[in-house]
Amino acid sequence: MEKTTPVTADFSVSPQIRLEDMPDVVAAGFRSIISNRPNGEEPGQPDAATLARAALERGLAFEHLPVPNPDIAPADARAMRAALDRLPKPVLAFCRTGARSTAMHAAAMALGDGAAATYDVVIVGGGSAGIACAASLLKRRADLSIAIIEPADAHYYQPGWTMVGAGVFDPQITRRTMAEVMPRKAHWIRQAASAFQPDSNSVTLDDGTAIAYRVLVVAPGLKLDWAAIPGLAETLGRNGVTSNYRYDLAPYTHELVRKMARGRALFTQPPMPIKCAGAPQKAMYLSCHDWEKRRLLGGIGVEFHSAGPALFGVADYVPALTAYIERYGIDFRPGSKLVGVDGDARIARFEQGDGDVIERPFDMLHAVPPQVAPDFVRSSPIADDSGFVAVDPATLRHPTWPNLFALGDVIAASNAKTAAAARKQAPVVAVNVIAALDGKAPAAAYDGYGSCPLTVERGRIVLAEFGYGGKLLPSFPTWLLDGRKPTRLAWFLKDRMLPPIYWHGMLKGREWLAGPRPIGMAPNGMAR
Repeated sequence: MEKTTPVTADFSVSPQIRLEDMPDVVAAGFRSIISNRPNGEEPGQPDAATLARAALERGLAFEHLPVPNPDIAPADARAMRAALDRLPKPVLAFCRTGARSTAMHAAAMALGDGAAATYDVVIVGGGSAGIACAASLLKRRADLSIAIIEPADAHYYQPGWTMVGAGVFDPQITRRTMAEVMPRKAHWIRQAASAFQPDSNSVTLDDGTAIAYRVLVVAPGLKLDWAAIPGLAETLGRNGVTSNYRYDLAPYTHELVRKMARGRALFTQPPMPIKCAGAPQKAMYLSCHDWEKRRLLGGIGVEFHSAGPALFGVADYVPALTAYIERYGIDFRPGSKLVGVDGDARIARFEQGDGDVIERPFDMLHAVPPQVAPDFVRSSPIADDSGFVAVDPATLRHPTWPNLFALGDVIAASNAKTAAAARKQAPVVAVNVIAALDGKAPAAAYDGYGSCPLTVERGRIVLAEFGYGGKLLPSFPTWLLDGRKPTRLAWFLKDRMLPPIYWHGMLKGREWLAGPRPIGMAPNGMAR
């Protein structure tokens, strides 16, 4: 495909498109094609009907609006404006050189009155929570107009990074283009949100554009605050400093583990809240198991510095984890917070519970940064004192604005911030958003479910599943899978089942073992 030229955030132009260009059009994230070129302008030019069939086979919308020159007639401008208002975005228009398509766009936009585009639902965030929620909404009401505000070009299966760091997964299988996962019936706005105006039902984008909504769903995730630890950002990826919390660094974790034969390995966990509170331990256990299998563990001093007071927040799972702490000879240091890194000297600084700061030399440091709400959320009226979005913990609706919902890592609720939590939250929010659109009260409730598959060794997992207040919420009967014990079945789920469930289930609106629970209904399906 020849070079495309962006005109706006959701409209680009290019010279003639051919059949062999269709995969590239899809890969670039476009959702619709407009042909502004008359058929038969030159020999060998593919006709619009042929291109339309090829586009539809790829899931692309196609419109043929031919114009002979850049002098656009009013009727053509109106047709172009109607197409731009109707077609899924972003849109790629083409003619012989792109000039007529640019002129058509300008003429179409000149017809507008400058009012903000309005959607039934605007979703801020194209991560796990946002995409899953959009898919669940469209599953229930396919004719909804939904806009997803997301600037990133890539989407990641972040739970897989633990396995990448252990050499179990290739990093590439945890990454797809955003265009591949974006629901086809949603309008993808490839920008970042910068501000919320909930009193006027609108969101402001980075370029100043206002997007209006009937219902808003906020799901931008959280911010990994690497800069909060002096010296950490500058040494990541070198000097033995790594983190499975980044796609590009997880392979370095595996590299360090495989190369290390003696020395000191430090693993850290920051204060809560963090994304997947078990992930710092997962990296540690899998590293220790690798060293144990190669009979190197005796020469490696492993320390776990956790800012929290306990090994895990739900007491039922602590005995199994403690057994592995003892098996691997890990020096567990609760109340020890990473506050500085000197990468060149390979020194990590930790603040203790009494305020003292100690220094620990290292050969390997697996660091996990503090995690906060995104800046534009933290400074907005929809946030509570924590900086995260205020929600009712059951309905996930904002306490002030009844047409505003939130889910995923950005919510100010006491549940674990995991992909499994978002998988359970998405159907609840979908049901309650549709109720709001219909002028009704919320109908579904979230019980705080979260899951943390704690990879205690390669081949065995402690499958922690729990809800609000630490209540155990197992998905399987204990005779089949007791999550309080390390099992091979839980490893099979993590290794083989969860990735396809994520890509082909959760992100497609298939709610396997995640159907929304009506308000007033207990988890066992009985009325309370």
